[in-house]
Amino acid sequence: MSWLYLLLAGVFEIIWAIALKYSEGFSRALPTGIVFTAGFASFWLLGLAAERLPIGTAYAVWTGIGALGTAVLGMVLFAESSHGLRLASIALIVIGIAGLRLFGAR
Repeated sequence: MSWLYLLLAGVFEIIWAIALKYSEGFSRALPTGIVFTAGFASFWLLGLAAERLPIGTAYAVWTGIGALGTAVLGMVLFAESSHGLRLASIALIVIGIAGLRLFGAR
């Protein structure tokens, strides 16, 4: 169950990060509300996951999921660069998350 909490925490991490862009410096009410709501949900779920997973693993996977999802959605939604080296860097994040899942936690 801890890994499910961690996955959901990562999804909420992506949601608040994307909403942050849409909030335009917290000047738009709905995206700003989403930032704070999703941010709270993300931290809460991370806390639940960290009860049973090593904190180093949980935190690294959580930030990795957030970075990965936010980078991909940045390319899709905001026409951010999809340069080959950027994609290779994203692949390294995926490899790191997989390695932590396979070798770093119970």
